Amino acid sequence: MYKAWHDSRTLSALFVLLAVLFAGAAGPAAAAQQQTDEAERQRIADVIAPTTDFTKAEKFELRPGGAATVFKPVNRDIFSHASANMSFERELTFKVGNGFFKKLWVSSPSSTTASDGLGPLFNARSCQRCHLKDGRGHPPALGEVAESMFLRLSVPPRTEAEKQLRAAHRVAVIPEPTYGGQLQNFALQGMDGEGEMTIAYTPVPVTLADGTVIELRKPHYGVANLKYGPMHPDVMLSPRVAPPMLGLGLLEAIPAGAVLANADADDRDGDGISGRPNRVWSDEAGKVKLGRFGWKAGQPSVAQQSAGAFGGDMGISTPLYPAPYGDCTPVQADCRAAPHGGADATDTVEATAEMFDQLVFYSRNLGVPARRNIDDPEVLKGKQLFYESGCIACHTPKFVTGRDSLGPEQAFQLIWPYTDLLLHDMGEGLADGRPEGVANGREWRTPPLWGIGHTKAVSDHTFFLHDGRARNLLEAILWHGGEGEAAKQQVVEMQATDRDALIAFLNSL
Repeated sequence: MYKAWHDSRTLSALFVLLAVLFAGAAGPAAAAQQQTDEAERQRIADVIAPTTDFTKAEKFELRPGGAATVFKPVNRDIFSHASANMSFERELTFKVGNGFFKKLWVSSPSSTTASDGLGPLFNARSCQRCHLKDGRGHPPALGEVAESMFLRLSVPPRTEAEKQLRAAHRVAVIPEPTYGGQLQNFALQGMDGEGEMTIAYTPVPVTLADGTVIELRKPHYGVANLKYGPMHPDVMLSPRVAPPMLGLGLLEAIPAGAVLANADADDRDGDGISGRPNRVWSDEAGKVKLGRFGWKAGQPSVAQQSAGAFGGDMGISTPLYPAPYGDCTPVQADCRAAPHGGADATDTVEATAEMFDQLVFYSRNLGVPARRNIDDPEVLKGKQLFYESGCIACHTPKFVTGRDSLGPEQAFQLIWPYTDLLLHDMGEGLADGRPEGVANGREWRTPPLWGIGHTKAVSDHTFFLHDGRARNLLEAILWHGGEGEAAKQQVVEMQATDRDALIAFLNSL
């Protein structure tokens, strides 16, 4: 982050030079606009520069979502409130979108034509079933059927055409030829679900410098009771829990240039951190764009992430992906031939444009809760340890969103998401061995940390990381490897009081 700030100073100087060189050719008005833009860039660079003063909270730190920050009682609904700066007129759209988020879809044909089209294969019947109370999913307990966690499936490119599609970023993965892009464990009556995810854990003890022993659990994944034949021998499995929904619109509003300014793919500065942007195809824009959403930044927008979840998780078609059979593959002929919830044979969209737009509006406007205990001495100490241990090299504290955001609630806000939205090699311990877009099998997008201290209140658990293997924040830290190894070792060497302060800071977010 310090590197990115200094780089921004260099870029600012470059913009000034260009303004001087071209002022005469562009005219007085253009020159004045360039000076205004440069002044704004400099103000932003100064505002987002990481602090070195840990004796008190920073200005505006109480509001991690800027003016959209939610000040509400901390309970199970803390992630479910609208952006605080939303107009009364727009709140109706938010509430209607919430209804579609909670909607339980049913099979077709049905008398409830506005709610039919589920499946035929699916992982959940509603968005809410995975993102309960708009929070974080969890791995299934022993004997429990997985609902907020599933397995992604893909295979390496097998043909020259598939290789070209991957190279051009037209597809992020090649789906498993029989079972598609993810394993669906539920199906409509008369059909079989695809199979069951299996999980087994082995203990991994870690001894901290003060003698404390923490027992991590290493998961091992497989599939059982496959109903459509064997999987491809080169299939790659990757477990995913549903991430929390808060602040998505603000993350979408961060200018791509601000994200790319922190990228250092070749680690030119030698700090061991080499964040890379994922590049993915936007079906909305018809071109390659910056990946922002998903555990490997495999989706470029809230809308495309939502449409993908509709199709993959519930088998519901949308205007963006109108195929009514969801993730059913050509091998699953009965699945593709099943009745759908579209208006007729030519109109196969089950979640209509109005439904979809309102749900996306809801998803973009789930507000970020206000910070807590920002002036508490232990929290301030933990913040200093977080910064000085190098955690902010990936968990970038601050951004300023663009003025041209999709909604006024997200426009030109100082936000504190603690993510750089870039891919980082997190070591062999967290590797899934499954590429997605530009991301390789050891890389993950830095997850935002805002709201992380509310996980227990919202989701009634404290399982973290992409597969929920970490049962608390300390375990999540201890799983860091690769580019996160040096920061993790700082935590390993801490005394108990310092570790407690670090956790107190994280819980204040």
